[in-house]
Parts: sequence; C-alpha cells; structure tokens
Amino acid sequence: MIKKRLELLDDRSREMLALLISLHIATGEPVGSRAISQLTREKLSSATVRNVTAELEEAGYLEQPHTSAGRVPSDRGYRFYVDHILGQTRLSASDESAIQMGFRGGTLEDQWSSADQLMSRASHLLSHFSESVGIVISPSIANDVIKHIDFVRLSDGRILVITVSRAGLVQDRLVRIDENLTQDELNRTSNYVNSNFSGMSLSAIRAELLKRLSEEKALYDRLLQNAIMICDQGLNETGQNAPDVFVEGASNIVTKADFADTERVRELLRVFEEKSRLVKILTECLGNASAQPVAIRIGAENSLPSLSRCAVITSYYGYGDQVMGSVGVVGPVRMEYARMIGIVNYVARLLEQALTDTPDKEAG
Repeated sequence: MIKKRLELLDDRSREMLALLISLHIATGEPVGSRAISQLTREKLSSATVRNVTAELEEAGYLEQPHTSAGRVPSDRGYRFYVDHILGQTRLSASDESAIQMGFRGGTLEDQWSSADQLMSRASHLLSHFSESVGIVISPSIANDVIKHIDFVRLSDGRILVITVSRAGLVQDRLVRIDENLTQDELNRTSNYVNSNFSGMSLSAIRAELLKRLSEEKALYDRLLQNAIMICDQGLNETGQNAPDVFVEGASNIVTKADFADTERVRELLRVFEEKSRLVKILTECLGNASAQPVAIRIGAENSLPSLSRCAVITSYYGYGDQVMGSVGVVGPVRMEYARMIGIVNYVARLLEQALTDTPDKEAG
C-alpha cells in the first residue's frame, strides 16, 4: 500500500516535497507554505501549496511539529526524496580534489606502511567532509585473501603470525599452541602453506589443510598438523578474528542542533564505543553489497532504537570480486543526502583503488 502511494505522487507533489526538504535541510526549521510558493515553477499561491502539503502530510511524507508551525519531512518523505527525486550524487571537482589530497597524506610508500593508517585516514576523511561520524570496517582476518604468511617464534613460546593480504595489507597476531616448535619447524610450515595455499583466506586454508591431512604422504603429516594448529589459533584467539573498526567524529554529534536531547546523545555515543554493534549496523545497512554500491537507512528504518533519528549511509570496498570491508557515515536524518552519498562512495572507491594499486603486487 505504501509503495503504491509513493508511485502515485504527481509532479506538483514531487516539486513541493523536494522544495520543502531542500529548505528544511538548509534551515533546520519547519517550512511554511509561503516560503515554498515563492520557489515553485508555476508561482503557486500559498493556499494551493497548503492544500498540497496537507495531502503530503496525510500520506505520511510530512509532519507538523506544532499546529501553527510549518511542516518537516518524515522518514518516509526523506526515503521518497532519496529514491525518486534526488538527482546527481557525484561530488564537485573541488570536493573530490580535497578528499583525494587528504587521502594521500604522505608519500605513496608511507601509505602502505600500515593497514591501520589507511583505514584511520579514510574514517577521518569521512568524518571531516560529512561533519558527522565516519566509520571504516577493516577486512576480516578470517576472510582476507592471503598472499604470504610467516610464523615467528617468540621467547615466551608464543608464535607471531604475520600475513600479507593479496591487496598488500600487513597484519599480525599472536597465538599460543601446545607444541613447542622450533623456528626451523615454523619456517618449513610457513613455506608449505605459502607454496600450496597462497591466494586463499585463512579459514579456507584451514579447511583445505584438514582435507589434505588424510590424503598427503606421511612426510607432510607433521607440517599439516602444525599448520592446522597455528591456523586454528589464528582464527580462534579471542577478539582477533573480528575486523577492526575505525571511528572518527563522534563528538560532531554533540554539536548538531538535531540532537538537543542529552540522553539521546549519550545513547549514540555509547553505540559508537561498541565496535561489534558498529560492524552489525554497517553490515545490516549494506545488505547485498553487489546489488547496491551505496545503501541508506533513514530514521526508523534502522533496527537500533538509538539510531531512530539518524541516517546511515554505507558503501563497501573490495578487491576483484571480493568484498573486503565497509565504510559509512552516521549523521542526523536532516542531512545533504546527495553530497553525503557522494562522499561515502568516493572514499570507498579511493580506498578500493589504494588497495588494488599497492606497489608490492606481483607482476603478471
């Protein structure tokens, strides 16, 4: 029923809704019929505008905070605006240039010295240019495609697992196994894994190792068992299998007039401190990544009550046909959607390009 109503809006109603939303985004105030009438193509009277906006309110696209006040868009109104009215969402040349300069930061070589630096820079740019909260979810260790792996024995008996992803990101984690392996045994184990499983994720490597354990010659049984033990711990160490989350600009929420309610602000800040919830929020928002490069959830469309007055705009970045992680902006429902969509999409594509163009890619 709602969908049918959305499709039945005529050109005049669309124009009124677009003008009212544009004015409300610009001013933050309820919009009266006189302000809209002066901007309509047909120079409609205030009375005509009032009739149309009353119909839009009855259909659920507008709300009237007070009887004597003008109207503001509802979540449904913003949704229609984003899906059916919003035009060009590409950024201006000046915005693109500024984001690109900020993204590059240092030299190209410096950019790849740390995966954390790259993700942190992306979240900072999202926050800075959107004036909201910028979030970046790093690739999951379990699912990131591995190009090279090393095992290093530490003095306390733990093993440092160093992985280089296909996109050139270097990550390391500490694991502890029951076996007391020498560095020579670890070298032979990592050489075996690199020779046989390069280009697979850690979880896929473990599955293949288990499959091969019963098929390989006895000579390799020890190597297989060692590799399985290390991969198991690499996947199971508490907290290490979860992707990292980079959040910038949570304090921006406090300055927004849309969040005058102190308790609501506290709830939001608590959400931004819980990384597992942020991963769920962005993943839930994005849904089927291959079908929609940018996804938007508005107000009550968010499953978390504390986000009921927020808009979440999300995109993903990948390598080839694999989705590696996601980026997003969380801000008030009253936002410049065209520009915010452009910012999120552009930062995601820059991050994707940076990962694709890493200098240590193999030739050919």
